[in-house]
Amino acid sequence: MFKNRHTNISLLVVILFGCVLFYIGTDGFKAFTEETARVNKLVDEQPEFPDVTLEDSKGRTYSLSEFEDKYLFITFLYTSCNTVCPQLEYNMAQVYDLLPQKYIGEDIVFLSISFDPERDDPSTLERYRKAFKSDGETWRMARIKDQNELDSLLEKFGVIVIPDGRGNFTHNSAFYLVDKNRRLIDVMDFTEIEAAAVKVTSILEKEVGVK
Repeated sequence: MFKNRHTNISLLVVILFGCVLFYIGTDGFKAFTEETARVNKLVDEQPEFPDVTLEDSKGRTYSLSEFEDKYLFITFLYTSCNTVCPQLEYNMAQVYDLLPQKYIGEDIVFLSISFDPERDDPSTLERYRKAFKSDGETWRMARIKDQNELDSLLEKFGVIVIPDGRGNFTHNSAFYLVDKNRRLIDVMDFTEIEAAAVKVTSILEKEVGVK
């Protein structure tokens, strides 16, 4: 009997010690995967959107000052992608439709940024825009022609892009929300459409409440 009790206590100690290690190693049970840990780190640090020059599907070029005093709801893609990118943009369109229209264009702009600027020129982006029924104003599709600027943005926002040498890329996908101070404040699962719409609407409602 004593031996069984000793064994049970030892087992309990091992389990508790394992839980402590798991808690520390997963940032308080939040980071169950490397990707979750990466997202948590981004949200905690809130990196600033670097200075870049965008060229959109209309051939217009501008800096982020174009979106002064507006939130940005962002995706990163390349138009030749035939796997996750079409679903990413389709889901983005649904979030766009779920947001109260009074905020669209006034308080928030949707922005799809290509990380394949050589192939995704304005005419290509324009075809992609039409395919997803983006209006080109409140939801714009653009590229960053300067590779250094593009690399800086991808690095700051934790966007992983790995070319396969055959014109395709392995990359992670998410919804990125940037606030009016150009800070990345959230990274959302692009498959959770309603959750993303609810979260963004809540943020915008709080913002309007202090105007």
